[in-house]
Amino acid sequence: MKNTMVGLLIVLLLLGSVALAEKPKVTRWPVETKAIDTEYVQKAQKLIDGGVEFLLSQRNKNGGWWLGQPDADKGAFEPAITGLVLKGLMQHPGYTVETPVVKKGFEVLLSYQQKDGGIYDPHQGRGNYCTSIAVTALAAANNPKFKPNIEKAVKYLRSIQIQPGSVSPEGMKITKDNPYVGGVSYGKKHARPDLNNVGWWVEAMHSAGVKSDDPAMQKALGFVSRCQNRSESNDLVWAKAGSNDGGFIYAPAKRDINVGESKAGPGPGGKGLRSYGSISYQGFKSMLYAGLGKNDPRVKSVYAWIRKHWSLDCNPNIPTKRSQQGMYFYYLVFARTLRAWGVDEISAVGGDEKYNWRKDLIDALAKRVHKNGSWFNAADRWAEGSPVLVTAYEVLALEEVLKK
Repeated sequence: MKNTMVGLLIVLLLLGSVALAEKPKVTRWPVETKAIDTEYVQKAQKLIDGGVEFLLSQRNKNGGWWLGQPDADKGAFEPAITGLVLKGLMQHPGYTVETPVVKKGFEVLLSYQQKDGGIYDPHQGRGNYCTSIAVTALAAANNPKFKPNIEKAVKYLRSIQIQPGSVSPEGMKITKDNPYVGGVSYGKKHARPDLNNVGWWVEAMHSAGVKSDDPAMQKALGFVSRCQNRSESNDLVWAKAGSNDGGFIYAPAKRDINVGESKAGPGPGGKGLRSYGSISYQGFKSMLYAGLGKNDPRVKSVYAWIRKHWSLDCNPNIPTKRSQQGMYFYYLVFARTLRAWGVDEISAVGGDEKYNWRKDLIDALAKRVHKNGSWFNAADRWAEGSPVLVTAYEVLALEEVLKK
């Protein structure tokens, strides 16, 4: 009995030493931005470190991460969730590709790379979503050994972009003026494209170094423009009938190509479709990555929408009862977009007030963090009830805050 207890104690001590070794040993962060003072920098760092510590505690036995919800399939979307966590670790100064937890994580991630180059689980699908996130993680590692994996993954991503002359699984021939053109769905079997999938796809291509004037990026820009509530640049029926407010909706067309889709429902007065926060930032960011400048009318229009609907208390312009849905993904795309926009402060509409988006985001996340360093959304939609997914989002969002 005594020997058993001693053996157990040794095992516990070893496990403890491994856990401590995986925690970052960093005293100084490389902070690029001068838009926030030391107090806010330290506040953001503390939140990031707490989130990372929580994520390390949630690793699977194989060294990867998945959604971790009680009702989720075992291993649910492991390549995507593992990719999100790894990107966060790669942007943290306490980790390198040789850190054991990171090294093992990339082994798990790349075990999902298929013959077609995609990084996904064939049984679960969502090839675009998983591959796009995986590419951002591999690119963040900035290591030559991952170059062949990135090249194969980018080749796969190019192959699933919808082109004129192709035929959808339902038998619809894609003509050059079809709203689907330039879009990307979850994968080859799910033909109907949407802006969220395209947003992840553009993020991946941008991370991999694909130029904004690349023909594939320009085709994606055409699709993004067809998701904007702006009749001057979008001739689809729902855009002509809508609010023309410059925001974005989820998809320009359903399988009935004359009918678009907004996850926020119909527009004011039942006309057109309602623009909403998370998808509007996704569209805005995609336009910037595709090379549109600040003077482009489409960019000016969505920027005006963002100023009008400024909020970090909800996912803007989603009806009140559902306004908390998707809020934590909104925080991530909010941070990525405004950093890409390159402005530290946003002017309020009709007033002299200016919003320091970095400070506002840090305050919002500090108010919502749990004692164990995690975040999750009680308004559980789009898997935001998963603290693993949501905490990975917010670690990434806060890392954006510390960049220029």
